[in-house]
Amino acid sequence: MILQALTKLYEDLADKGKTSRLGWSEGKVSYALRIDDNGKLIDIMLLTSEEERNGKKLLLPKKMVIPAPVKRSSGISPNFLCDNSSYILGIGDTNKKNRTIQCFLACRNLHNEVLKDVNSCAAKALLSFFNNWDPEKEEESLVLAHYKEDIIKDANITFWYGDSFIFEDSLIMDAWNKQYQKSNDEDTEMVCLVTGEKGKVEAIHPSIKGIRGAQTAGAALVSFNADAFESYSKKQNYNAPVSSYATFAYTTALNYLIADRDNVNYIGDTAVLLWAEGAEVGFRSLANMCLFGAKDNYSTKDIMEKMKRIASGKKIEFDETMIDPDRKFYVLGIAPNAARLSIRFFWCNTFGKFIKNIEEHYKRLEIVKPENEQYEDLPIWKILKETVRENPNSKNTMASPNMSGQLLQSILSDYRYPATLLNSINIRIRADRKINRCRAAIIKAYYLKNKNVEIPEEVLKVALNTETKNIPYNLGRLFAVLENIQQKANPGINTTIRDKYLNSASSTPAVVFPILLNLSQKHLNKIPVGLQVALSKEMQDIMDKFDEEFPKRLNLAQQGSFQLGYYHQTQARYQSKSKED
Repeated sequence: MILQALTKLYEDLADKGKTSRLGWSEGKVSYALRIDDNGKLIDIMLLTSEEERNGKKLLLPKKMVIPAPVKRSSGISPNFLCDNSSYILGIGDTNKKNRTIQCFLACRNLHNEVLKDVNSCAAKALLSFFNNWDPEKEEESLVLAHYKEDIIKDANITFWYGDSFIFEDSLIMDAWNKQYQKSNDEDTEMVCLVTGEKGKVEAIHPSIKGIRGAQTAGAALVSFNADAFESYSKKQNYNAPVSSYATFAYTTALNYLIADRDNVNYIGDTAVLLWAEGAEVGFRSLANMCLFGAKDNYSTKDIMEKMKRIASGKKIEFDETMIDPDRKFYVLGIAPNAARLSIRFFWCNTFGKFIKNIEEHYKRLEIVKPENEQYEDLPIWKILKETVRENPNSKNTMASPNMSGQLLQSILSDYRYPATLLNSINIRIRADRKINRCRAAIIKAYYLKNKNVEIPEEVLKVALNTETKNIPYNLGRLFAVLENIQQKANPGINTTIRDKYLNSASSTPAVVFPILLNLSQKHLNKIPVGLQVALSKEMQDIMDKFDEEFPKRLNLAQQGSFQLGYYHQTQARYQSKSKED
């Protein structure tokens, strides 16, 4: 299903002229060797350009469509027309000189084999270069001397002849296409699992490049590299036969998605790739903003309005694309795993259903917002950020990969939230005794979706509910009032009862609240009479909702009610103060 969807994406991209054809792929090239009619090296062209990323200026190689490279695991395997210095020039690590020479000879043999019958000036010049270049005498080349140290750092090199790159020569292109599609091994013809047609099967699939945390040279999505993975004497990827066409198609489509940096987001260690059938970019851009927050010239309000219209089944125009809610849409999560890539999740539905589920998720998260809060909405990355410790010196600042994937699946499928999400939030509250907007919103959303009789919907409101008689909720409200009394009695105090008693008050109220109430009387005596009366009345109104005794213990769900009551009461206080000002 996944490979079929990616193969269809490739076909959509190819129809729009957005991706390379069979036998070709997008690569990064840093240098071009300029040769004359006799194959002599006359100049080296620097193809890198300066770009700013994360506040740093970097020299990045030029992206261009080059002959498809081979996948290297071990041994010597040359690429056609574009490779590193070991293969193109025979220079590299001085400690591996013999191997470097063998790489060059293998590359020379490949080019002689492919171009031996090609009657073009560019092909003859290139063969003259390979047949006359002597790696042992490379130090005599004054042209190479200036760039030598940079070239041997695994940079890709190609050739320039006349007024264009050498692979742009039509006869050379034809020769490569014939070489790439040629197969004399009939034993590799099998029925493709993707297309259902009989054809040549690829033993090793091209690498997928650009996934954060994976090997820089790329990693395999489909791979059999040990006897334990093989069956019926089938070696490598013959265990899951995928034709050359389908292999090229799905890897090209994946690399295309990953290369679009603006539309690739990470949750934990997982790259989230989105696309719609038809390959219009507008679907992908809008979906990313709905999940991960507005950007570019769009505000949160704009995106929310568009979500509402799509969720109701209406078509809209976005980034010059007509967004159809009935269009089939895909979400793929890929994470690095040693030398391979792992599929964390795969989701397929209509775009309208995708947006509808996200909108329902945001509705569940809706809660009263502090006036100084920066974010209008709570994108998924902010939710995950609340589950980890905020410590710039800590190496472990990434949310749990499994929980991240489960959370996204819950949102997309409109399914129950993972219990690990609530547990992580409670751990953070116990650790730093803070109940902010995002944490309160997560608790509210969790219990709205994961129903629990201990926490009724009457406390799962956007703002303060003064009418409910839910004991844990009102205990949280009372705790917020007692904290307010302490702050009024001691203006500018750095440490409040929240820092010392929040955890115990929410779990064993019968032990803690008598102490806090006794302490509050001492605080009230320090407050002016008018304010003292108002705060005493506020406290008494809440106390009237309790029985004679406080509950001895609150379970996890009841603690969620307590936390929401505390947050709602605190925000009601700040809002009242703002209105008075």
